[in-house]
Amino acid sequence: MDIVVNNAGYFPNRSIDELDLPTWRKTMATNLDAQFLSAKYFLPAMRKKKWGRFIGISSNMVGLAIPGMSHYIATKMGIIGFMRGLANDVASDGITSNAVLPGLTNTLAIGPQSEEQKRATWEQQAIKRLGEPEDIPARFCFLTSDDAAFITGQAIVVDGGQYRIG
Repeated sequence: MDIVVNNAGYFPNRSIDELDLPTWRKTMATNLDAQFLSAKYFLPAMRKKKWGRFIGISSNMVGLAIPGMSHYIATKMGIIGFMRGLANDVASDGITSNAVLPGLTNTLAIGPQSEEQKRATWEQQAIKRLGEPEDIPARFCFLTSDDAAFITGQAIVVDGGQYRIG
């Protein structure tokens, strides 16, 4: 395996008052532990080849204020930190590690959201539309190419300008 892209998203909406430990742990295990476990599994083969790419799918939600998502945001921030730390551990072996933070993308996963909810999202963006699935893959192709050999430990936001810093 030369390229590993991890994408998992377990995100039941629960305020901190409603969030129980089993839900917290399932969110951590699904969204963050999987990043660690796949790195441990695939890293030896990448090191032998002296080449590899890890991409962890985080979320632009780390830069948004959304009630009831503290557990989800914690895991997605953790992915950014893990990818940055992993980058420092593996760079000398020709391996890069980065995070991609997509925004709300028009897939089956958002089907249950009302048109009003979807519109409320894209109205907060510079580009006034939902992301489409075809908006995302080029970032992965670039980050997994030799053209990105000097990019590691970074978080690339792909969300039409919704993400807020600070």
